[in-house]
Amino acid sequence: MIKAAVVIVLLFLSPINLATAATQTWSSLSSSQKVALAPIRGQWQSLSDAQQQSFLKVSKFFPDLNKAEKRRFLSRLKAWSKLTPQQRQAARDTYRAFSQVPEDKREQVRQMVKEEQMGKGNGR
Repeated sequence: MIKAAVVIVLLFLSPINLATAATQTWSSLSSSQKVALAPIRGQWQSLSDAQQQSFLKVSKFFPDLNKAEKRRFLSRLKAWSKLTPQQRQAARDTYRAFSQVPEDKREQVRQMVKEEQMGKGNGR
């Protein structure tokens, strides 16, 4: 579970600008890299070299994940790939703010956010 969290943190901190030209082709990736990065296959060619390298670093952890962690990784990568650049930046900002919360208060903050989200979902 910790490995999955590290991979996800790396992913969320990696800025993605789909407008930049890529330098490495999808076909040049190894089969394990292709499996790990499948949710962003359609965007691969538009990623910058730095962005591709960031994803390639994250993909190195993928083979060591258990099945549940792999499913979670792929699901989150797929969701991340569908976010707009503004939504990605908001997610990065939220992560950075949350990382500043003292460890002993994080669960309380999680619960508050969860309750707020549930309230919004109920039309309040």
